[in-house]
Amino acid sequence: MKIGSSLKPQDLVVLLKVLARGKKPWRHVELAYELGMSQSEVSSALERAKRLGLLDASKKKVQKAALKEFLKYALKFMFPTEPGPLVRGLVTAHSAPPLSNKIVAKENDKYVWPYAEGNVRGQAIQPLYPCVPEAATKDPKLHELLALVDALRVGRAREKVLALDELWLFMKKAEGTP
Repeated sequence: MKIGSSLKPQDLVVLLKVLARGKKPWRHVELAYELGMSQSEVSSALERAKRLGLLDASKKKVQKAALKEFLKYALKFMFPTEPGPLVRGLVTAHSAPPLSNKIVAKENDKYVWPYAEGNVRGQAIQPLYPCVPEAATKDPKLHELLALVDALRVGRAREKVLALDELWLFMKKAEGTP
């Protein structure tokens, strides 16, 4: 990362939303609406990501190699979290697809983002940004990406390896690589 620049949690949410949209064109106003953020938040997030080398100069394409390195080595230090009390919410980390299809967890070992309209009880995981649960309910691909990122933030070694593998696979598919 460049000195004097710092990534904020909402920046990562915006980057993941850009990834989730794939090759579908977008505008700042659309991202803002879909994420439940202001246009200025989205614009600032894209500018910070560009300065840090996570977006190309046009601020339209995620630099996947840089994002992979960030997720693998820096995420858990910059945006740490720990499981909290039991709450009602929306599943995340190993409790949400795609990891829930690969990891068998006990009923009392679920992780959720606190969300009043959620339908699962589990240990609370603080989302990267307050808009995350609502935005995830509107976009299944974004939900998967955010859940994988949470698995990197709070998961055990095996969950982290599986989450990284799934993220790499998603990025390859997004760029059209078999």
